Amino acid sequence: MNATSSEAAPGPAPGRIILLTTSHRVAPGLLSWPAWQALHAADRVLCSDGAHPQLPYLREAGTAVEVASPSAEDLLDACAGGKTVVVVATGEGEPTLTDGLARLAGSGRVSMPDLELLPASYDLPGARLLDLVQVMDRIRAECPWSSQQTHKGLAKYGIEEAYELVEAIEEGDRDELREELGDVLLQVVFHARIAEEDPDTPFSIDDVAGGIVTKLIHRHPHVFGDETATTPEEVKEHWLRTKATEKQRTSVTEGIPLGQPGLALAAKLASRVRTAGLDVPLPPTEGIGYDLLALAVRAEADGIDPEAALRAAARAYRDAIREVEQ
Repeated sequence: MNATSSEAAPGPAPGRIILLTTSHRVAPGLLSWPAWQALHAADRVLCSDGAHPQLPYLREAGTAVEVASPSAEDLLDACAGGKTVVVVATGEGEPTLTDGLARLAGSGRVSMPDLELLPASYDLPGARLLDLVQVMDRIRAECPWSSQQTHKGLAKYGIEEAYELVEAIEEGDRDELREELGDVLLQVVFHARIAEEDPDTPFSIDDVAGGIVTKLIHRHPHVFGDETATTPEEVKEHWLRTKATEKQRTSVTEGIPLGQPGLALAAKLASRVRTAGLDVPLPPTEGIGYDLLALAVRAEADGIDPEAALRAAARAYRDAIREVEQ
């Protein structure tokens, strides 16, 4: 007997299992080219969810999809003889099936087919915002408290969340910053959802986003147009010039919310005066309010945010109080 005849004959090819995952945040049918190649080349395509949003598009493209929930052992049998089986995963990712395959592979008693995880569509940056919109829709429809809220009723929460965001920034707490940004974003999405129900002038979160996109593009001609800006000062000049054209205001005081904290209000007025190049003397009246006004104007001229400076001083005062209390 020669050497070649004594060698064992190669066993059958183990086959291949492809777990195809998709994102529900991407329109069904918009799959990657490798995904379509795998689907068309597969011997069998299985999906445990007969209502999976991808199925109509797969079938329209000529892919025969069997609605079935195979076990890990069933899949191994389906791959016998070198066959390829594609499993279109549900939103949960088929944990029972993948756990079963892992147990079989770990046992060492079976010849495992090649296993591949193939993402067929990917989330784009900002995709989780779609989840937020969907969650807000459901809460608005089903929550007894949220369904009754109005713009006016939520206004105080917007102010509170903005202050908490500022505090997180000043404290330098990254975890807190991320959470507070989420709370501020919630206010935006909540108000936009309420606005959809207005009988006269409804608008949606897409209208809100579309408006700010248009504004940002228009106010950044050095990025999206032919203008040039190489310094922050030039950028600010572009911004103020385009903003003035948009608003067509007759006074530099227009658009300044009078309900903001006093020091911030005084500093904002002073900033508008300085930017416009106006010479406006301070009111000659005496009193603590006018003393604070003068301090705010001086701070703004020196590039200091008087509101932030006062908060920092107040925190130091708070710490001093706690020291005495101990």
